[in-house]
Amino acid sequence: MPRLIFILPLLLFGAIAVYFAIGLTKDPRNLPSALIDKTAPEFTLPPLRDGEPGLANTDLGGEVKIVNVFASWCVPCKLEHPVFMRFSQQNDTPLYGINYKNIKSEAVAWLSQLGDPYQRIGFDLSGRVGIEWGVYGVPETYIIDKEGRIRYRHAGPILPKVMKETILPLITELKK
Repeated sequence: MPRLIFILPLLLFGAIAVYFAIGLTKDPRNLPSALIDKTAPEFTLPPLRDGEPGLANTDLGGEVKIVNVFASWCVPCKLEHPVFMRFSQQNDTPLYGINYKNIKSEAVAWLSQLGDPYQRIGFDLSGRVGIEWGVYGVPETYIIDKEGRIRYRHAGPILPKVMKETILPLITELKK
């Protein structure tokens, strides 16, 4: 019986160590999303810039689209921005933006300085729509199919390798 008293804590420690070791091998960008293969949540956002269209779930059907959640205060958003600028110049797939918890004037200045790759931008000052989409943080990017269903979610910046190896092949497949 005295041996069991010493072995039990060691076994418990070993089990906990294995559990955490397995967790450390997973990619933190692969965050689960309950919305994959489901219709995008209902929402209506005002435009970021006056006189331009806002963004609503009703804008997401009919063809494959990308929705990128971004903010001017987001450092990784600045990293991915040139990728989206190239994408919008070289690809006919609509790219929509959700400006998340940002000061409007700062977001407009940021896009004026870096360029605006988006065909539509919804302004989500409160972050309510981001919460409905399951946004953990910015940037996050979603691929929407022709029926308006979320087919892919990427947490973190879209860098050239991700665009080339993941996003573009998925868009090509969904357009078939």
